[in-house]
Amino acid sequence: MRLHVGCAMWSLKSWQGRFLPHPRPSHERLRSYAGWCDAVEGNTTFYATPARDTVAGWAEQTDPAFRFVVKLPRVVTHERRLTGAEEELRAFLHAIEPLGPRAHALWIQLPGSFGPDDIPVLAGFLRRLPASHRYAVEVRHRAFFAEPRTTGHLEEALAAVDAEWIPFDTTAFFRSPPTSDAERDAWSKKPRMPLRTVALTDRPIVRYLGRDATDRTVEGWRPWVGIVADWLREGRSPTVFIHTPDNADAPALARRFHDEVRARVPELAALPRPTPVEPLTLF
Repeated sequence: MRLHVGCAMWSLKSWQGRFLPHPRPSHERLRSYAGWCDAVEGNTTFYATPARDTVAGWAEQTDPAFRFVVKLPRVVTHERRLTGAEEELRAFLHAIEPLGPRAHALWIQLPGSFGPDDIPVLAGFLRRLPASHRYAVEVRHRAFFAEPRTTGHLEEALAAVDAEWIPFDTTAFFRSPPTSDAERDAWSKKPRMPLRTVALTDRPIVRYLGRDATDRTVEGWRPWVGIVADWLREGRSPTVFIHTPDNADAPALARRFHDEVRARVPELAALPRPTPVEPLTLF
């Protein structure tokens, strides 16, 4: 029984001296992050396919059970819209190969303009992907959530290849107006989709966005604690990513979420205790 938790990144300036040792070379920070969380979103691969040697370094810094949910490049998903990007896809798959079992799922995040009429394109794309990977799709067109017939068609396309549907829960974030610069920035950028809590596979993935205030973040994730606990009792192995607008406390919050689920499911193993970090000093 495993619940993996993580953040949107493995390094942030505000984490240095708190969650990550300082100073520490950038190519070693993932190792420190992996002492706090056992999963991470691979958002950087959306903007550029990394060098294979770089990915090999990621694998060297993490345990084989660590989970990367790695986003396909935007040239594949947003610019070519899953059509005619075979060369770019091959280069991406070659680059991430060193992750081995750590590549928990390849994340296909689609633009808001990718709607119900595009489901056949997605279905064909998924069928052509190599069976050696698991796949998870994030959609941002409201019809997929609001129209039951459209929801069903998308679920059928995903189920045909055992792919998961990733919900990005921003409902708690948008419950009240922003109160900080980070929240105001996220307010203008994050999607406002209806809440979805259905798992299609035995490895559901959830992205949750809270607020900069810890109490409001925790209040907003309460329903997910029960949902994830139920998934574990059903034999599923979920991965949950905790976001806040500034992400300043995200590693600690991810561990807190894991602790809250474990309080409901005592047989869930605790996360390893992270190595203490010396605080930053002026000298």
